[in-house]
Amino acid sequence: MRFMTKAGWALGILLLAAPWAAPRAAAEAEAGSIVIFFKDGHQQTYRLAEISRIEFTSPAERVSMSTGQARFLGEWRVGDGMGGTFIITLKPNGEAHKTYGSAKGIWTIVDGYPRVAWDDGWHDVIRKVDNHYEKQAYSPGSDLSGAPSNVAEAVYIEGH
Repeated sequence: MRFMTKAGWALGILLLAAPWAAPRAAAEAEAGSIVIFFKDGHQQTYRLAEISRIEFTSPAERVSMSTGQARFLGEWRVGDGMGGTFIITLKPNGEAHKTYGSAKGIWTIVDGYPRVAWDDGWHDVIRKVDNHYEKQAYSPGSDLSGAPSNVAEAVYIEGH
């Protein structure tokens, strides 16, 4: 009987303490923040002022899109090397489109940056240089490890 009484008290204390033992990070997080709880048990808090967009992908896109690829998705305004600009759109399925020249291509991540192979043989690489991005264009048949045919500014203008 004594064991049952102790067990009852212990169970009662656990039940009363349960609400306070629940994830406290959300309650302790500062106002204007979001807490994400991961399946492995860790959590991460982000201030809403630092977040520009939250996107949820379908299961099919999650499988086909790497984390490195995701940060480059969408539209980029890039220079043509002669003072003009055009738009490059990088899609989650690896397709690329542009508003100048041969409009179709495929892209992938190489050395941490997007590399586009256009249908006309040109290749574009968008790289971060210092605190900005630039588009490096390589003419058909040129060595992509060599000097680009032209270099121009690249500006991320819209996510996919």
